[in-house]
Amino acid sequence: MNLFEDKIVIVTGAASGIGKALCEEMARRGARLIMADLNVSLLEGAVQSINQGGGRARGLVLDVSDFGSVRQMVHDTVAEYGRLDYIFNNAGIGVLGDVRDYSYEDWKGVIDTNLYGVVNGVAAAYPIMARQGFGHIVNTASLAGLVPVPGEISYTASKYGVVGLSHALRIEGADLGVQVTVVCPGLIDTPILRTSKLIKIDREKAASALPKPMPLRECTRKILHGVERNRATIVVTGFARVYWILQQISPALVRWLWKREMRKLRAMRKD
Repeated sequence: MNLFEDKIVIVTGAASGIGKALCEEMARRGARLIMADLNVSLLEGAVQSINQGGGRARGLVLDVSDFGSVRQMVHDTVAEYGRLDYIFNNAGIGVLGDVRDYSYEDWKGVIDTNLYGVVNGVAAAYPIMARQGFGHIVNTASLAGLVPVPGEISYTASKYGVVGLSHALRIEGADLGVQVTVVCPGLIDTPILRTSKLIKIDREKAASALPKPMPLRECTRKILHGVERNRATIVVTGFARVYWILQQISPALVRWLWKREMRKLRAMRKD
């Protein structure tokens, strides 16, 4: 059964990466999409591509850290269609570097987008879904929301928040008909690998040290498969699953492994 046929779906961070790939796949399955992103040109291209391919999508320029704008998007969607079936709180940014080199804005920018972007989507959509008695909230976190990843601590802090929020909200929403899923990808072939801010880190060296990322299409299939089955947590990539399991078995071992990785990162540091 196709659970996305004629469903009303909001996706943030929809102009590129996982968000765009999710929109493309859900469009093929017949969803009606509201695609939100801050990048105007990329968003226009993504929406146009989906509509030219027979999908049904509308673009909205949106800063997810602005609650008023997020709330207006959700309310306008419900006013037009009479309901909201899914919201994918997916927008995210990253910063890579030694935390001693962070500015305050390196903390605030990431947390405002990654954590408050999700909080704003939940605050706008959850009460409506609870009143209508159905709906599914899908929040994008990361492997860095399940294990303590150094070198990207503002990102890790934000994603830990998203995981905790999602797991607790799933419990609250269960008796109200609202489903909640958190997605925790490992390394995926998305633009964030090339556009994340690096602080005193050589980009070429950092890129060469990464394992091969999972293709977007494969990642998207795994996410939607898990959403269809209403899984609480969707961990994507074998690497991420291994670390998640190790974290549950031996947190001390995981800390030791990441300490080694942090030493490698510091070897790439530029003063």
